Amino acid sequence: MAHSLSMFTIKPVALRAVEIEVANAVESLRKLMVTPVKSELEAIVAEELHYGHSDGELEDQATFIETLISKKSDFLSITLSGQTINVYDGTAVVRHILQAQTNDAQILRNIKLMILSVWHQQNGSWKIVARQSVKAT
Repeated sequence: MAHSLSMFTIKPVALRAVEIEVANAVESLRKLMVTPVKSELEAIVAEELHYGHSDGELEDQATFIETLISKKSDFLSITLSGQTINVYDGTAVVRHILQAQTNDAQILRNIKLMILSVWHQQNGSWKIVARQSVKAT
């Protein structure tokens, strides 16, 4: 819980530390989407993942990981900006803008998406359990 003092918001040190843990997990996933390693993806993507793409396609954990490993979804680079993290007990809600260069089906594209993801702490590590993307204007 944040405490308000005048026009400043002060967060307890423990909450900031948890936000850093979540940010590190988000960064790990970003790197794995560019350079996928199946075992590492399985460690950070929860079995119960629900991922809604901007085109309406839905993926579970197995499909999400296979799409990255097979390069069906081939990210050449990913940059995240405007990230916010809100932590509620063992759950975190993360929002950011994703800009990427992709090479899906040998077609180079630049994409810009708004991402909402939900992370849950499971056995001491943060795992992504839900992700929704929408096209950014």
